[in-house]
This record gives sequence, C-alpha cells and structure tokens, in this order.
Amino acid sequence: MSTWISKLAFPAALLALAACVAPGGFTSTRSAPVLGGALNVGVPAGYCIDRRASRESGDTAVILMGRCADNLSAAPAVITVSVGQSASGGVMTAGGPTLAAFFRSDQGRATLSRDGRAGDVQVVQAVGVGEALLLHIRDRRQGDYWRAVVGIGGRLVTLSATGSDSSPLPPAEGRKLIDLSLAVLQKANAK
Repeated sequence: MSTWISKLAFPAALLALAACVAPGGFTSTRSAPVLGGALNVGVPAGYCIDRRASRESGDTAVILMGRCADNLSAAPAVITVSVGQSASGGVMTAGGPTLAAFFRSDQGRATLSRDGRAGDVQVVQAVGVGEALLLHIRDRRQGDYWRAVVGIGGRLVTLSATGSDSSPLPPAEGRKLIDLSLAVLQKANAK
C-alpha cells in the first residue's frame, strides 16, 4: 500500500483534461477522465479541478480540486483524489476492520503522514460506508480532516477534504464533503 502512495507523491506530467476552463486554471466539468479513461474523477457541485496542480504520471494520478471562483456557497476546501496503479484496489478485499487496524498501526499512520512520521497522525475514527473506508484523521500539520479509501475499477482511490490555516474545514463539514465527493466519484464510474 505505501508503495503506490509514494509513487503518487511525485508524479511528473501535467494532467491534460478537455473541459471548460474557469479563471485560474480550474476546470468546471462534473467529471473528468484520467489515465486514458481508466477512471473518471467525479467533481462535486461548487468545486473545480485545478489542472495546473493536478498530475498524471504513468499509471497513477493526483487530482486537486478547490472551490470554484464563482461559487461562494461551497465550503472553502481542497479535495484531493489520488488514483493508484492498476490492480492496487485489491487491498480493499482485506475488509474494513483490517484496513482500519492497518491505518491505526505505526506503519499505517506513517503512510497517512505528510512527513512519514507516525507520531504526527492520529486516526480519530474509522467508518465503513458501503465499499469505502472513511477515516477521520488528526494530523499535527494539517489539523483534522476526513479521508476516504475505496476500490474503483480495480484501482485504490483515496479522497481527502482539507481546509487551510486561514480557513479551517470543521470536521463535520469535512465529513459531508467526503461523503459528497465519494458519491460523485462512484456515480462517475458506475457501469
């Protein structure tokens, strides 16, 4: 699991998306194909993909979304969608309790940490929602935020919703945004 996350941390090529471009390099589509169409990234209403900050490299992708400039009703937040390699979604077969135990371990918390330090991260809550595992995380650098882990099209996909130092995202709002982001991701990839 930590192998694909490491590969996602340093993607090299810019993501090329065909969509309307909003001011600031944001795309305003409701879903966008990545990895040659292997997966569609769903975009919650009020949020736009930042195509300048998003990356696609080989068999992985990291997509960043922020509140659209013209939508002040959406919570100011950054939504990150990380798409793992082909067949990386197989780890989901371990099941929610096993995955939750992994993320609570030193190795799992180090995987969640931006700096690889387990001591910087606490898993406050782990909740199974359908086929996804939702984690309420308290990170020394990032603060409280929610992350979802799910298998889509054979790939492990993680979503996170975070605020910033100047505009923190309260945990309850973060959970709502993760639920919404997960729903639009699953809808965009429904067969």
